[in-house]
Amino acid sequence: MKQNIKILVIEDDDSSREALLILLKSIGFTVKGCSSGQDGLGVLSGEPFDIVITDLFLPDLNGIDILTRVKESSPRTEVILVTGYGSAETAVQAMKKGAYDYITKPLNIEELRIIIDKALEKGQLVSENVYLKKQLRDKYEFANIIGNSQAMQQLFSRMKRIIKTDSTVLILGESGTGKELVAKAIHFNGNRKDKPFIAVNCSAIPENLLESELFGHVKGAFTGAVKEKVGKFEAANYGTIFLDEIGTLPMHLQTKLLRVLQEQELERVGSNKQIKLDVRVVSATNVNLEEEVARGNFREDLFYRLNVIPILIPPLRERIEDLLPLTKHFLDKNCRSMQRPIMHIDKEALEALEAYPWNGNVRELENIIERIVALTEGDLITLRDLPANIVKSYVEGTPTSVTPAGIDMVAAINEIEKRMIGEALQLAGGVKARAAVMLNINRTTLVEKMRRLGIPL
Repeated sequence: MKQNIKILVIEDDDSSREALLILLKSIGFTVKGCSSGQDGLGVLSGEPFDIVITDLFLPDLNGIDILTRVKESSPRTEVILVTGYGSAETAVQAMKKGAYDYITKPLNIEELRIIIDKALEKGQLVSENVYLKKQLRDKYEFANIIGNSQAMQQLFSRMKRIIKTDSTVLILGESGTGKELVAKAIHFNGNRKDKPFIAVNCSAIPENLLESELFGHVKGAFTGAVKEKVGKFEAANYGTIFLDEIGTLPMHLQTKLLRVLQEQELERVGSNKQIKLDVRVVSATNVNLEEEVARGNFREDLFYRLNVIPILIPPLRERIEDLLPLTKHFLDKNCRSMQRPIMHIDKEALEALEAYPWNGNVRELENIIERIVALTEGDLITLRDLPANIVKSYVEGTPTSVTPAGIDMVAAINEIEKRMIGEALQLAGGVKARAAVMLNINRTTLVEKMRRLGIPL
């Protein structure tokens, strides 16, 4: 790895510069040397370096000037200053301007080596942090929330209008519709995208621990509080806190949350000290909070505080035109993760998925597609590959009675046969003889029907 690390040495003393270059090269670094500040800045303008080691006192420029220029043009390059005149005042000035460290002559080679390693470690952490933040922003771009329906386009339009504000948002929707995904998209596309996003599931934390989780506590606040704890609100300071399942919050904590929202400050459990906050609050619920207010289960004033900008995510059954792009998205995602060729779904299987009520919404669809990709042998998904409850729902939905408008009896019978054969094959694990027994017909009859109906053999 070290041969990929580039170090520039700026030193006007020829013997000192050459000795340092030989040493760094022997360790394994790629090195280059310059005898003046201007030459060093010229080299830096043409190629990137991970570390610059520069003498503090040069004939043309001093090390502080070089440090300033380096940080302006290449903020991730670490600068180590070297001088023969130890000065605490100069060291402090250098560190304030962004120097990684400061070392005096005569150089202690082992000390310099440790400083270089730590500087590289810091640079790697910074690069990883920048990369991870970019990955998060890319992951939660609006384009990654799948939906072509009019309802979803209206949702995107509202989200785009609010991302640059700090307004409090209440996300409404059934379980599995993607409320946390929307909350993250609002955060990672907004003004606070480089600050923390802290998610709290209010229903998943025991009531006796929830106050401490949200607001923190001081040492000795209660039995077991052996040290102070930073709560989720403090951890989210300058960023966003996402309060999922807010409707389950106990009444006494609703009162404290209301005060935090009103005052933009909190007290840790067991403390009288006020801690100032600058936090955007995004909450979510799958219950009707207005009904909970009417029942006396939720504070009306807190509801109005949270419901500044409501966002409603429609259930999947109300935007069934999004099912195909969602299905393709989850197929691609799981095929890549399981390292298998991209799978496709036939017309009948897609019709069965579209006819299913999807009470678990997008989360249920995602889980089912993952299961299908894991268990299906071929690259084409047919009715037999779907879960039995989806096949059953599809088969039971077939029209079998004659209406005044009439019915295509042959087509209806063919459709019933096709679905029943698909269900039997699925239950039989694809074994035709076993499926024929379930249908109370001969295996040869089953094969003939499969050929006639276009069912893959």
